[in-house]
Amino acid sequence: MTSVWHSPTAFILIPLVLVVMTFYLLKKRQKIATLQYGSLHTFRHLGASLRARLFDLPIYLRALGLIFAIIALARPQSASTKVKKNIEGIDIFIALDISDSMLIEDMRPLNRLEAAKETIKNFVSKRTSDRIGLLVFAGESFTMVPLTMDYQMILSRIEEITTAQEAHIKDGTAIGVALANAAGRLKDSSAKSRVVIFMTDGENNSGTIDPETGLEIAKGYGVKIYSIGIGRSGPTKIPIFLRDVSGQKIKTYQPFESNVNEDLLNRFASDTGGKYFRASKEDSLEGVFKEIDGLEKTKIDVNKFTRYTEEYQHFLFIGLLLYILGMFLGQSTLRRVP
Repeated sequence: MTSVWHSPTAFILIPLVLVVMTFYLLKKRQKIATLQYGSLHTFRHLGASLRARLFDLPIYLRALGLIFAIIALARPQSASTKVKKNIEGIDIFIALDISDSMLIEDMRPLNRLEAAKETIKNFVSKRTSDRIGLLVFAGESFTMVPLTMDYQMILSRIEEITTAQEAHIKDGTAIGVALANAAGRLKDSSAKSRVVIFMTDGENNSGTIDPETGLEIAKGYGVKIYSIGIGRSGPTKIPIFLRDVSGQKIKTYQPFESNVNEDLLNRFASDTGGKYFRASKEDSLEGVFKEIDGLEKTKIDVNKFTRYTEEYQHFLFIGLLLYILGMFLGQSTLRRVP
């Protein structure tokens, strides 16, 4: 609740009232009748009476009454402002490849999977009013987090993501299955913008649903796909973890041909109104998510309502009361007669 003045220019009248009052008092004193005495010695012990001291009170009261009337003329108001936010959130489902090739160590802080996890966490932590879900896939797919705004829970589940080998699920890259499942999770969404962020470092080589069918399902549900190809293509080495005779885990490497099906991922994006990105190193992956964050902004409409309540009545009442009291006293008790 704040106080405002509708017509503050009215305050310029206050100095005018003060000038007129001062001029009136000076003229009035010049007209006061006097008696001349040869000596004031006889009257030294006499003081001015209370009535004499209050002779000018009526003019002060009337001037004060006029000042209050001017304040009322300036129309003091109390303003109560309410802000209504209409938030139109986005439903985002992230599909992350966890096939063993995501262990290839060509991206910091450790490998492709850890780079993806860190970037996803940063992305999630910056959203404020969107529902986010998380799906992981290799030779099969499963949902880790359904659509939710519980960002802390999403972040904790991201920490638990491991590769297919460590999770003891079928290895491979079932792109069609993963896309169909992610799009299906958005089927009943009421959000105007429904998005799948699809992240993989390979080609479709597994699953019971082919990528074209997955794409048609996504298009049928009105889902926009932002597809991301992770890692460098070409010959590389993939880490393999074995156990020695004492049961200790040993990391070795074997040759691996890394290849992202860019044509397929590009079609996912172009056919659904999304965009395809290639992230061959950790900073480019971070840049991809920053761009997606900029493209998919939550729509927030802010409606501001201000209600004004007139407060001039109080000042006008006090002003009239003071002015009438001044007139009454000036014509009765404090009336000056020569």
